[in-house]
Amino acid sequence: MSEDKRKPTPEEKAKAAAEAKAKAEALRKQREQEQLAEAGSTANQSVSSESEQSTETKQAQNEAGEGSGVTSDADAKAKAAAAAKAKAAAAAAAAAKAKQAREAGESGGAEGDADAKAKAAAAAKAKAAAAAAAAAKAKQAREAGESGGAEGDADAKAKAAAAAKAKAAAAAAAAAKAKQAREAGESGGAEGDADAKAKAAAAAKAKAAAAAAAAAKAKQAREAGESSGAEGDADAKAKAAAAAKAKAAAAAAAAAKAKQVREAGESGGAEGDADAKAKAAAAAKAKAAAAKAKQAREAGESGGAEGDADAKAKAAAAAKAKAAAAAAAKAKAVQGASAEEEAPKPPSKNQPFLDKYIKRITEQFGSDAIEDAYINELAKEVPTIVVKNDQWQDVARFLKEDEQLAFDYLSNLHGVDYEDRMEVYYHFYSYNNRQSLAVKVTTDRENPTIPSVSDVWSGANWNERETFDLLGIYFPGHNDLRRILLPDDWVGHPLRKDYEQYDEEV
Repeated sequence: MSEDKRKPTPEEKAKAAAEAKAKAEALRKQREQEQLAEAGSTANQSVSSESEQSTETKQAQNEAGEGSGVTSDADAKAKAAAAAKAKAAAAAAAAAKAKQAREAGESGGAEGDADAKAKAAAAAKAKAAAAAAAAAKAKQAREAGESGGAEGDADAKAKAAAAAKAKAAAAAAAAAKAKQAREAGESGGAEGDADAKAKAAAAAKAKAAAAAAAAAKAKQAREAGESSGAEGDADAKAKAAAAAKAKAAAAAAAAAKAKQVREAGESGGAEGDADAKAKAAAAAKAKAAAAKAKQAREAGESGGAEGDADAKAKAAAAAKAKAAAAAAAKAKAVQGASAEEEAPKPPSKNQPFLDKYIKRITEQFGSDAIEDAYINELAKEVPTIVVKNDQWQDVARFLKEDEQLAFDYLSNLHGVDYEDRMEVYYHFYSYNNRQSLAVKVTTDRENPTIPSVSDVWSGANWNERETFDLLGIYFPGHNDLRRILLPDDWVGHPLRKDYEQYDEEV
């Protein structure tokens, strides 16, 4: 590889860059010195012009004093004072301008914005740099002059002149920059305010827009979170239900497996074969029984129509048989009842007493005195005879006075309305014979009268009066037959079946 085509090493590149940087720095310093020298020459020129003006003024004053001849000392003093005042005013104006330029350069104007301050700072730095460069060049020139001897005087002067020019140029540039900065600060106040306001408004708008965007984003995020809540709940429920189903299925499968394992373990023992056979036999029997039951049920269901006809025929036959049996039983009962009726009843224990009473009365009064005689089964089989009405008085006395009969006690008598007739029922008792007897006496209903027996049995007195009071049966022979329960003016007899109340208000 040739030397031209070889690529430089990093060290060579760094060295070349440092050299280039040093050259650029040297050029920049040289330019600054030249600007300072130009500024210094401009300042010398302005100073010389001012001195020339003052000299001209003095000459004019001298010429005016010489031309006027003898002038007074007061006028000379006034002119000198005016010249001194003018000088002081010029110096004050120059000092004020310098102060303003310095303040403008330092602060860039009280009302300047950040750009003006930056420019003023840059100008101050440039001044300082130019001053430092000028001082350095002056020092170098002095040192060169001191060390260079006689041959260096021309060069030193040229360098001094160049340095002065550079200082003057730098001072002029600094003044121009300060002026521009001041003007920019002054003129830029209103524009700066407008710009600041516009910027502030823009910044406020930007902040508001950013805040609105952030709020919108937060709202969207919140709405998205809220709207996703319901869907999230439904999804969560569905997932929970699916998980529950899966768990239940897994548990059922596990239980089935465990059951199979347990059954296999149980059936897999030493006696497992016999048990398995027994279980198989039982299962086969159960299956056979279920199959038979199913067949029977199906047969019963399919044979429904025929079964219904048979059942109806059987039911009709059974009903007929029942009816025939009931009829036979009824016939038997009727036959038994008729047989019982036809069979003679056994005589009552009081029948002998009845016969005795009939015999004694018939022997005494004939057979016509007794109309009927019977054993009253409904009243403790008391012997009962019916005596004719017209013979009752004689028969009654005979019943009491006859020694064989001896019915000395009349326990009760009462009347009965049969609508076609009326009867009086007498009850006697014989203390000597310890026997009872009932006697009935019949009378016409339209004119009911029965002979009184109150003279035979005194106890018949009030009973006959009661029967007369309630039924209206008269008892001829009674010594005091009148009402006993109702008042004497009572109309009618209440126990008669055709009784009608005379006074409804009673």
